[in-house]
Amino acid sequence: MNLELSGPAANFRARMKQFSVKTARRTQFIDITDEVLQLATENKWRDGALFVFVPHTTAGITINEHADPDVARDLERRLDHMIPWEDAGDRHQEGNTAAHLKASFMGASAFVRLQNGKLQLGTWQGVFLCEFDGPRTRQIWVSFNA
Repeated sequence: MNLELSGPAANFRARMKQFSVKTARRTQFIDITDEVLQLATENKWRDGALFVFVPHTTAGITINEHADPDVARDLERRLDHMIPWEDAGDRHQEGNTAAHLKASFMGASAFVRLQNGKLQLGTWQGVFLCEFDGPRTRQIWVSFNA
């Protein structure tokens, strides 16, 4: 069956794009701010809200400091310390319960305002993909609401 979208549904489809990110470590915060902005620029999205979403249960999205890379490294280290990879009480067969827990703490999405084609973030803020079960290739979905 071929379904043709029209009206608001067709407009929504045109306002949702995605890109991929390859991660290198089990726990890794990757700054994706430039990729999110590039997607908005390429699609001529100017004023509205971007919804950044990761469709994976062992990864997350967060907004945090990106001026100093030590902040991301410290977050990785502290999360690994708070939630160790192995716990004798875990029952999940895949053995990655820690990744699911960390992803739940971070959340799977973030909103970013877009004004005059520029991300409206604080001076030190950036958008991060939070990998907790890498290395993998992750999809990032970005939708635009005017």
